Amino acid sequence: MKRYLIIICSVLFSVQCLAQTEQAQKATTYYFIRHAEKELSNTSDTDPHLTSDGYQRAQHWKEILQHIRFDAVYSTDFNRTKETGQPIATKNQLEIITYSVSTSYDDSFKAATKEKTVLIVGHSNTIPNFVNAVIGNEKYQEIDDLNNGNLYIVTIADKFISDFLLTIN
Repeated sequence: MKRYLIIICSVLFSVQCLAQTEQAQKATTYYFIRHAEKELSNTSDTDPHLTSDGYQRAQHWKEILQHIRFDAVYSTDFNRTKETGQPIATKNQLEIITYSVSTSYDDSFKAATKEKTVLIVGHSNTIPNFVNAVIGNEKYQEIDDLNNGNLYIVTIADKFISDFLLTIN
């Protein structure tokens, strides 16, 4: 477990250093996560909250990303996504900004997030699509319903785009 944590921290540090090194080039860095575990006991509930495991995972994301200074936290307008992003938003003294998946990576979003470090919380079917839109390539597939641990990191500096996928469980 320690080995994985060291690897994860090394990658996150490298990405942050890349973003800082490229600050002269005005880098934009996006961190994408899927919402944590949601309550499934009421099948008619279309907007469930997180389970206790989900709240623990949201806190775990805050610990994993503790050294990243976010300029904005975006979430779809669902309890589970907002609850997942809230610990990081609170740590960074930010309000969560809701976004629509139908217009996620449009010109308005690009302008609002340019040269910033941004966390985006979404869903198993929307996060890969959002990442693919940012990188301009259909690289990532829908996330398995049992996987709440993917972390996608995309850095844009000038015309250079780098992307990483880490799975943290």
